[in-house]
This record gives sequence, structure tokens and C-alpha cells, in this order.
Amino acid sequence: MNSIFDFREIIEEELKKAADNFPAEGTLKEAMSYSLLAGGKRIRPLLALSSWKLTGRDMEEIYPLAVCLEMIHTYSLIHDDLPAMDNDDLRRGKPTSHKVFGEAGAILAGDALLNEAFTHFLKNYGDPVKYPSALSSLLEISGKAGSEGMILGQMMDMEGEGKAMSEEYLNFMHSKKTGALITASLTAPAILGGLGDEKINILNDLGSLLGLLFQIEDDMLDFTATAEDLGKSPGKDKREDKTTYVTLLGLEKSRIISENIYRKALETADLLGPEGNYLTEITRSLYSRKK
Repeated sequence: MNSIFDFREIIEEELKKAADNFPAEGTLKEAMSYSLLAGGKRIRPLLALSSWKLTGRDMEEIYPLAVCLEMIHTYSLIHDDLPAMDNDDLRRGKPTSHKVFGEAGAILAGDALLNEAFTHFLKNYGDPVKYPSALSSLLEISGKAGSEGMILGQMMDMEGEGKAMSEEYLNFMHSKKTGALITASLTAPAILGGLGDEKINILNDLGSLLGLLFQIEDDMLDFTATAEDLGKSPGKDKREDKTTYVTLLGLEKSRIISENIYRKALETADLLGPEGNYLTEITRSLYSRKK
């Protein structure tokens, strides 16, 4: 395919197939499917496919891992939206899970999606001959999604509400909360496909940059975009007295920092050669989101 975004339809089909095969029944299956199939940018699956392209292997092989990453991301959104955390009523342009299924239903749907993600991975990459690095790939995902990565970042974010944060704290927090799973979306496929350490290190660096780029752009959009543009409620960070790049540094300085990170990310993607063109395309798309 000429563009990485041509794969979006395939990703949606794979997510629908996975949801149809959830072993859960009744309301739990409905709640899991409701959030997983609610749309979205599907950045993490697209990053996984872009990374896999570097291995030269059949693209269809990476679809299950891409689905696994989106399940983990979706579970994190369900929990983030809960009243005990971000307390949001809108996600991807639809009522959040707890508004539809209640708080207990949302918690259980998130828990189920997290467990289903790892089950999905193991069912598809359990052959040690075909995928000798599967366990290393799975450890990469679980580490960056767990207490040393995304969950740590979320805890730091909650603890920082209403408190002054330094730019250093903000960078570290978002390298975990946002950047860790984005990075795993690049490194886990590369590990699974047996890519060399040099390129895996480049992908790790690129993931860190894209995580910060995504977050700074997101912070700016929270100040400048509408609910229709975002698919969620804008202005919540300011109302809840949360430190963001915009509240700490101002809109103009945030734009300058974003541009610098964007240029560095493009330079990093270029190190991967022509086969990294999908990653360059995603980098550009993250920077050019509606301001």
C-alpha cells in the first residue's frame, strides 16, 4: 500500500474480528466491544505496522500484535475516563464507557480488555520456532504498559493535579503516560521480527520523541480545538488545574518545542532508510493535527 493510513480499514476489520471472538458474554462483551470499536486514530496499530515493515516480513503477521496494542490503549482510556481519574463524559465522540455501562461495568470492561490483549498475543505468537523472540516482545509491551511505564505516568499525573510541576517532571511523566506504549508499538514488533539492535534503538528513540510530540500537540489542542474536533471535552486540563505544556510554558513556547521535536523525529525516522517511510508519514500526521 502507498500510505500507512490505507491500513486503517484492515485494522478496523481485525478489531471487529477480535471483538466478535471475545469469549465474554452479555453486558461484558458488549462493553468491551463498545469502547474497542468506537473509532479513533489507531496510531499504535499503525506504528506497529510501520515498524514491522522494516523486517521485510508479511504484513499480515503483525495484525494480531496491532490488535493487542489497541486493546491495551482502549482499556487505559476506559479507566482514565472514570470519575476517580479524569472524569470525562465523552470519548471518541461518544459517551464514555462508565456513562453507558456504569462505573463497575467500565472497570470490568477495561480489566477484560487488558487480559484479552495478552491472550490474543499468546494465541497468535506462541510458536517458538516461528517466533523465537515472542516472549521478549511480550515483555516489552507489558513493561511499557505497566508499573514502569504507562500506569506509572498516570499515577504521576494524578498526584500532580493542583500542584506546580517543573518541565523536567512533565517530560518524564509523559514519557511514561503517553510515550511508553507508543514506544512499545515500535519496539515490540521489531523485537518479534528479529530486527537488529541498532534499528531497535532508533525505534526506541523515535518512540520517545513521538510520545512527547503527541502529548504537546494534545495539550495545545485542548486549548484551541472544539469537542467535535477532539471527540472529547476540551478545556478540561485548565478547569481541573492540571499542569500541561501550555499552562506551564504558554501556547507559543509549546508550539516552538513541538516543532523542534517534530524535526528531530523526522531526522530519527530518516535513519531507518526508505523502509521507514511509513514512520515519516505518521510523524508528519501527528504534527499536522488540527490546531
